[in-house]
Amino acid sequence: MKKQEIEQLFQSRYGDSQENIFIFNAPGRVNLIGEHIDYNGGYVLPAALEFGTTLAVRRRGDRKVTFASDNFPYVVEYDLGELGRSKGGEWVDYPIGVISELGKLDIPLTSGYDLLYYGEIPNGAGLSSSASLEVVTAFALLVMEGKEQDKVEIARLSQRAENHYVGVNSGIMDQFAVANGAKDHAILLMCDTLEYELVPFRTGLYKLVIGNTNKRRGLVDSKYNERRSQCDEALSLLQAHEPKLQYLAHLQPERLRQLETVFDNRVLLNRAKHVIEENARVLASVEALKANDLHRFGELMNASHDSLRDLYEVSCTELDVMVEEARQIEGTLGSRMTGAGFGGCTVSLVHEDAVASFVDQVGDAYRRRTGLEAEFYVCGVGHGVHEIKEEN
Repeated sequence: MKKQEIEQLFQSRYGDSQENIFIFNAPGRVNLIGEHIDYNGGYVLPAALEFGTTLAVRRRGDRKVTFASDNFPYVVEYDLGELGRSKGGEWVDYPIGVISELGKLDIPLTSGYDLLYYGEIPNGAGLSSSASLEVVTAFALLVMEGKEQDKVEIARLSQRAENHYVGVNSGIMDQFAVANGAKDHAILLMCDTLEYELVPFRTGLYKLVIGNTNKRRGLVDSKYNERRSQCDEALSLLQAHEPKLQYLAHLQPERLRQLETVFDNRVLLNRAKHVIEENARVLASVEALKANDLHRFGELMNASHDSLRDLYEVSCTELDVMVEEARQIEGTLGSRMTGAGFGGCTVSLVHEDAVASFVDQVGDAYRRRTGLEAEFYVCGVGHGVHEIKEEN
């Protein structure tokens, strides 16, 4: 939606005022490769998308803060003194959690505001709609209050809002990519230290095609906790022979092959193999992108999905079907599940001449094999959070 359209939408809801309307945008994100690695001390390679969450903000002359969205019917107004005292279980918990965290940093709101959100990210698809909502709120209010906009700190406080206020134990990757993304670049991120490098992602004649399976991800929380526990067990077994090893991902694949006999449980060995080999795939992917070798990058995407399916066992029939059909399309370099698994999205790298047939043929085959209707989003890699000052 264009800046002028957002402004008109804002005025139709909140009316006219002498105060200016300010417009901000934060993208969604896709993890290109490096799944279930963040909590195992490894690298991830996310990228910001070209669509996300737009926020229109206008200062009020009183102490009221009003939250509204073009995507949800729920609208609420709070006095500044009431913000953050209780959760309502609605979408506004995410921005209210951010305001609460700003207060803890001694950055209280000095006036009331009207806020209107417009989201282009499908909820529950694993493209970080919640992180986008948090980051755009933090960035916008820091600008409005005349405070420094440190994007690394914005990612940190947005994660705290989700962890402490909303009550979701998410890692930092989503918020970091949304805040710090750069057009035509992926982010090589070490989640523990937040050391990062912008990696050129020059796709040329190829497009990212994100396929939403529209499969509800009902097993994510329980299986996520189970996988973390299994990784902890695997690490403990390896530490008996590598006492300085702090994280699974820090072990080299060659050393794991030497230590395979310490595992009397094949499942634990499989979990460790995925983590250690996936971390190596992330680093190999960075080298491929730096060499502008998209074919090699596609091969690594494929290997990532196969490992997530066979070794880490977090895929599902719907994801596997979509990936299988995507790989049948001439012009697809690679296709994999992205996100926590058990539903959500795939990401594929597809030649622009094949995109139309990809959407038609994969969509038809997926419908036939699963009974579900897929959705596809064709996009490039966009900017991190920013203020929209002029029309594009």
